[in-house]
Amino acid sequence: MTGFIAVVLYVVWIQLLTLSYAFPRVPMALFGGRKFSDWERAEVNRDPAFMVRAKGAHLNCVENFPLFAGVVVVAALMGKSPVVDSLAMFILLARVGQSLSHLISTAPAFVLSRATFFLAQVGMIFWICFQLIV
Repeated sequence: MTGFIAVVLYVVWIQLLTLSYAFPRVPMALFGGRKFSDWERAEVNRDPAFMVRAKGAHLNCVENFPLFAGVVVVAALMGKSPVVDSLAMFILLARVGQSLSHLISTAPAFVLSRATFFLAQVGMIFWICFQLIV
């Protein structure tokens, strides 16, 4: 898998996570007695637990995406795409693993799993940066 394909799949994953918590809000607003404006950031969150976890998983993706996309683009501009390509699939899989752990549960084992997947991504991105610098 190339770094560019991994970036595109990462975007697809972010969009799927967005839909997993945004789409259920439409019937809630239409038929569930909630207003469309009920989801402001300043309000107490009344969403079902899965939707709260899905939004958290989505936000985790968004905060890390620019770093991954940045190293993919920089590697390409430097003519060193193979450095990213060798780890792109593993970074994407670690991201999906982190998100799935987030979606499944907040039990300590899943929080530890989530942290492990996150640290794996950070480590791989650091390794790519090191490889691009040397």
